[in-house]
Amino acid sequence: MSQRIAILGCGYVGTALARHWRQQGLSLVVTTTTADRLASLEDLAGDARLVQGDDPVGLRSLLAGVDTLVVLVGARRGSSYEDTYLRTAETLAQVLPDCPSVQQLIYTGSYAVYGDQQGAWVDEDTPLKPVPPNGPVLARVEETLLGLRSPDRRVCLLRLGGIYGPGRELARIFGPAAGTTRGGTGEEPGNWVHLEDIVGAIAFAHERRLDGIYNLVSEPIATGDLLARVCAEAGLAPIRFDPTLPSQRPYHARVSNRKLIEAGYRFRHPRVFR
Repeated sequence: MSQRIAILGCGYVGTALARHWRQQGLSLVVTTTTADRLASLEDLAGDARLVQGDDPVGLRSLLAGVDTLVVLVGARRGSSYEDTYLRTAETLAQVLPDCPSVQQLIYTGSYAVYGDQQGAWVDEDTPLKPVPPNGPVLARVEETLLGLRSPDRRVCLLRLGGIYGPGRELARIFGPAAGTTRGGTGEEPGNWVHLEDIVGAIAFAHERRLDGIYNLVSEPIATGDLLARVCAEAGLAPIRFDPTLPSQRPYHARVSNRKLIEAGYRFRHPRVFR
C-alpha cells in the first residue's frame, strides 16, 4: 500500500517540502488557512484543503488514510502562539486517537524553548528555560505532542534555528537594521538553519521513522560575526554592538546538532558561511 503524507500548514517550508516529495512521486495532501492559495497548492501537491488547526472535523477528514503527518503551522499576523500552535496541538491530541492510520507525526518547533542558557552548549537533554511570552507556549506544545506517542505512532520533534534560504536571505532579514546599534557584545551565539536542511531533515526523519527530539541547526556563530559578514557582503552599513546596553536576545545558547548527525543526517549547510 502506498504511503500518503499530510502537510499541515503549507507555507515557506511546507511548499519546499511538498515540491521535494512530489518530485519523488509521493502522495500528498496539504493545507492552508488562506483560500487564495488553494489553486496554487493544488497545482503543487494535487490535493490541497482549507483547514484550521483547531478544527477537529477538518483534521479528521485530512488524516483519513494518512500515514505521516508533518505539522508546519505558523503564527499569522494578529494571531497568538496559543491560538496557532497550542490549539493545533490540543486539537491533534483530540482527534489522533480516531486516526489509526497515522504512524508518525513530525513537528518543527524552535530552539527558543532552551531560553537563556548564558551562552552554554545545550542538547536535547538540557532542561528547558523558556522565556515568556512565547517560549512557555512552545514548551507546552512539545509536551502535548510527545504525549501522542504510542507503540503504533512515533513523534519526532525538530527544534529549528532561525530559518534562512531563497527569498529569506540573511541580507533581507537584517537589511532594515543596517547602520543601527544593538545591545550586547555581539558574542551571543546565533543558531540558524537553511531551508534545504529543513526539507532534508524532515524527509530523513520520515524515511528513518525517527522518534523523539532532535535539534535542527547548523554550527552556531557569534551574532556579531554573522552580522558583520552579512553587511559586508551585501554592501550594507555595519550593525554595531554596545555592551553598555542590554542584549535583546532572549535565546542565549549554543545548540548542538550532534544527535541528528549521529542518527545519520548530513547537513547541506553545516555552517551559515561556507
